[in-house]
Amino acid sequence: MPILQRLQQATKMMSRRKILLLVLGCSTVSLLIHQGAQLSWYPRLFPLSCPPLQDSPPRPKHLTVAFLKTHKTAGTTVQNILFRFAERHNLTVALPHPRCEHQFCYPRNFSARFVHPATRPPHVLASHLRFDRAELEGLMPPGTVYVTILREPAAMFESLFTYYNQYCPAFRRVPNASLEAFLRAPEAYYRAGEHFAMFAHNTLAYDLGGDPERSPRADPAYLAGLIRRVEEVFSLVMIAEYFDESLVLLRRLLAWDLDDVLYAKLNARAAGSRLAAVPEALARAARAWNALDAALYAHFNASFWRRVARAGRACVEREARELRAARERLLRRCFGDEPALRPAAQIRTKQLQPWQPSRKVDIMGYDLPGGSGAGPASEACLKLAMPEVQYSSYLLRKQKRRLAARPRPEPVLDHPPPPPPRPIRALPRGPQGP
Repeated sequence: MPILQRLQQATKMMSRRKILLLVLGCSTVSLLIHQGAQLSWYPRLFPLSCPPLQDSPPRPKHLTVAFLKTHKTAGTTVQNILFRFAERHNLTVALPHPRCEHQFCYPRNFSARFVHPATRPPHVLASHLRFDRAELEGLMPPGTVYVTILREPAAMFESLFTYYNQYCPAFRRVPNASLEAFLRAPEAYYRAGEHFAMFAHNTLAYDLGGDPERSPRADPAYLAGLIRRVEEVFSLVMIAEYFDESLVLLRRLLAWDLDDVLYAKLNARAAGSRLAAVPEALARAARAWNALDAALYAHFNASFWRRVARAGRACVEREARELRAARERLLRRCFGDEPALRPAAQIRTKQLQPWQPSRKVDIMGYDLPGGSGAGPASEACLKLAMPEVQYSSYLLRKQKRRLAARPRPEPVLDHPPPPPPRPIRALPRGPQGP
């Protein structure tokens, strides 16, 4: 057969295969699929809509991730994604020492001493901390990917003001717990350096290790330096307002499957505990008061969309739609035909009852049909909606058992390391009384 004819036939066969792949790609299926020796019931999305950024052989999944969990930015949902991924792949999750509660002794600067010894050396880190590059790089293995998430500062500040109203002195001073009154004259209520002051002024900058008292207008060089330090470390800065698109970029960065980033929304406030929308005048005042946060957000929001453009915006948006569709199927499978967030008092499964910061704030959650369940599907659903405190405690118990079962020589120490200090003022762990 002439070479040209053979090439034409091969081209036709390749075209048919491409058409078949396109047809398969238009539908997303849910199957029980064996992954090695493990059975995964998660919906599988294949093939992915978005091609790789460049032609290259498939990469193995990246297994070492440090997530800087910022406050009131959907960070708890990202943390849950990372916790579940770590469990499915038998990875070690860095968890706080009990004296630090469920955060790494925040608001102190992070130290490796704050990490429970049973969770070292870790593959994944995802609990609240104040960023310290040297300490984190000394703890995490080489090649760790660092990611974080930001939120529009006005919406974030409204959430901070409501959530921490009973703990932050600057907020407690405000008559009638009025956000409008605070933003009319924030200097009348705010005291730099007091307990939980970081929740009342430039919280994003503080979490990223910056100085919340610096003004980007008075000191633009400081802002530029802070942005440069963040960009030197973090491979991806996600944006809470574009959460699904952020997860698409995350899974591409880590070479994960789309089903690795399926999620249930966690730590969400009830409608009566939040403003449906921050009025524009309040939003301007919030951004002016948190000018450093606003400048950080503006920069990284712009860089986020440049990254989306490089990946192909239509492609990322299509994959985000696939993620939302798969997520809805997963929520219905786990929590019933009409899955809905419900108040903690209506959640019968104790492991799924979210912590309530005060009587004035209702944090919602999901519940399993019937209040409990058994088997791999129910266990996966339980983890999908498990709040931070319960999941952190569960992982710590599990990793301590794994460590106890592993033979290990006793280290010889001339002087045992001192225990980490307690947080400056820890938030109560249990739900508030009526």
